[in-house]
Amino acid sequence: MQIKDHVALVTGAGSGLGEATARRLAAQGARVAVLDRSAEAAARVAADIGGLPLGADVADPDQVEAAFAATDAQFGTLPRIVVNCAGIFSAARILPREGPLPLDLFERTIRVNLFGTYVVLSVAARGMAALPVLDEDGARGVIVNTTSIAWQDGQIGQAAYAASKGGVAALTLPAARDLARHGIRVMAIAPGLFETAMSAGLPPEVQTALAASLPFPARLGRPEEFAMLVQQIVENPVLNGEVIRLDSAVRMAPK
Repeated sequence: MQIKDHVALVTGAGSGLGEATARRLAAQGARVAVLDRSAEAAARVAADIGGLPLGADVADPDQVEAAFAATDAQFGTLPRIVVNCAGIFSAARILPREGPLPLDLFERTIRVNLFGTYVVLSVAARGMAALPVLDEDGARGVIVNTTSIAWQDGQIGQAAYAASKGGVAALTLPAARDLARHGIRVMAIAPGLFETAMSAGLPPEVQTALAASLPFPARLGRPEEFAMLVQQIVENPVLNGEVIRLDSAVRMAPK
């Protein structure tokens, strides 16, 4: 599926992996809706790429519906390319040394990372299914979700995060099979250690140690490299129903 002239919507696009993806899709000729919980961050990126800024919480179905409606109103059509990058990171032991069990944290992490991804996927799919087919294969669109290597390599303290991202990974194949009759592909990317706002806040020695744990290349991944894979997924019509690890061959230790 070509990118040029199609409408794309990227969540979590105000920073990090989502921002890089929005910028790359725009550079390839897409008209991009930049969705982020921070309306200010969305507006900053959208201003740079000539996109549509959308402030919305992906875990709120009404806000997601409104964002897709605004995209349709702005561009005259619903998106054929949707990339889910919105998410939160959490860290807490199942049995903390002090205090109650962190049930609120677990619930919030699942709600944003898994439920939010499903909300965007379901609204996107409904819109794509109503669009005309693009080619002899009957293609209508593609949805790319973001999981994490934590779904397989979850470390101590990552029970909530790994469970949420494992849910996104497990969603990939059944969603692809479910939406195949509508010509909609579903893929997921599991990034490893990347240069994001979270990693940038770590002390330099910690960043160096993280980079040294990566077999090759021995450095943190760059958001642009995540965006590069998104482009390849969109453009390759037989990539469907799979989770791709993007991790420099790292396998995380328990802690």
